[in-house]
Amino acid sequence: MIVSPTPRSPVPPEVSTELQRVVQRWHQLPLEHALSHAGRVRALVQSLDDGVAVATGVPAAKVPDCGPQTLMDQLTVVVYDASLAHAGASRTSTLASTLTSSLARDLASLRSELR
Repeated sequence: MIVSPTPRSPVPPEVSTELQRVVQRWHQLPLEHALSHAGRVRALVQSLDDGVAVATGVPAAKVPDCGPQTLMDQLTVVVYDASLAHAGASRTSTLASTLTSSLARDLASLRSELR
């Protein structure tokens, strides 16, 4: 029997670390505080999703507003999709480095806003 190795996540480690921190912080927020920041999180989710649409050549779509309880799941999915789309779109280390630094920076900024 041949066992395939587990596929590696396309999400760069620095981005994954910041995403975990954002998600952890989000779950610690009181509901009122989370609601006051939901628009900012939704804007980031939509921006990332739009970037995936451009990178993959599919029409952009509006990410549904499913409430604050699902925002971190939506953010996690679009971070994965954005990382995968950019990894597949270009093999250049420059693009990968730019994506990693800008996405990690965006997530770190979001985390600091959630205080």
